[in-house]
Amino acid sequence: MKRILVLIWLIGIADLSIGYCQSTSVDRAAFFNDTSTIQATLVTNLDKILSNHRKKDNEVPGVFIYSQPDGQKITNPVTLRVRGNFRLQYCLVPPLKIKFNSNDSSVLHLLKTLELVSTCKISNDFEQYLLKEYLIYRIYNLLTEKSFRARLLRLNLQDSAAKKKPVYFYAFLLEDLKDLAKRNGYKEWGKGNIKSSAIDRQQVAMVSIFQYMIGNLDWGLSPNHNVKLIASLKDTTGGLNIIPYDFDYSGFVNAHYAVSNDEELENVKQRKYIGLPRTLTELEEVLVIFKQKKSQIYDLVNHFNLLTSKSKKEITDYLDEFYDMIGHSDKVKLNFVPEANQ
Repeated sequence: MKRILVLIWLIGIADLSIGYCQSTSVDRAAFFNDTSTIQATLVTNLDKILSNHRKKDNEVPGVFIYSQPDGQKITNPVTLRVRGNFRLQYCLVPPLKIKFNSNDSSVLHLLKTLELVSTCKISNDFEQYLLKEYLIYRIYNLLTEKSFRARLLRLNLQDSAAKKKPVYFYAFLLEDLKDLAKRNGYKEWGKGNIKSSAIDRQQVAMVSIFQYMIGNLDWGLSPNHNVKLIASLKDTTGGLNIIPYDFDYSGFVNAHYAVSNDEELENVKQRKYIGLPRTLTELEEVLVIFKQKKSQIYDLVNHFNLLTSKSKKEITDYLDEFYDMIGHSDKVKLNFVPEANQ
């Protein structure tokens, strides 16, 4: 019976694949510029994805299907690679990398390989955690172009062996680092750890203040923890930029499993600045951007209707604390300038 089900699944893939040449290939830039939620289905062997026996870097074949705005269904064979450390052990759905079929006749082949960030467990609380983390990426997009774009999915995860029931949850795809770098006139930098003197001073201040705003201590320049590096194509003497990602341990998300990695702090909602030392003048040049974008940030939160009223209030209250602080020079000195704490 199992072999019959697998055969039916493979025949279904072949039938759906006939439509590849009937549509224009999806452009990666346009795909991530679109902020609408994709209704998608991912068919794969769930025993190899959801079971306790799954292993990191395991590759599992599957099919990715999504509906375009005009109602047309796009189908693409994919290969899934299991990722993660903490989430691999703790979560029902582990982080995955989706490699789209590279055949030029497939509609989605230009997407190549993308990271899929999924809700950790299937519950209302974990759904809100995922949506909050997605929102953080959107907020950072408002502050700087040197940020990962994300595309939200409502995902129907189906078992190709027909043994497990379908699982429905929100997830999002992350833009590839090479694309982020290219649209900013940069390239991916993969030469290991970096010296602080090689980093663009204003840009690292932007990242550090943003991490403070969302209450995230789960990052660092050494050993490049939850940050990626890009280098300018024009300035070969320095000016490296850091691109942050992975925000589920932030106070903004406030997941119940998140714990602060600073013994002085009682919980993740307590903020602490861990950026490189900067003068008050340098900091205020960056804080101007946060102030200019304040109304857009609040609008983004308040109009994100997938969040509950409770989540919206928690987020806006948390942002209120940040904006109240940066509105007073003495508080900025106290929180951001080391000398002020001596």
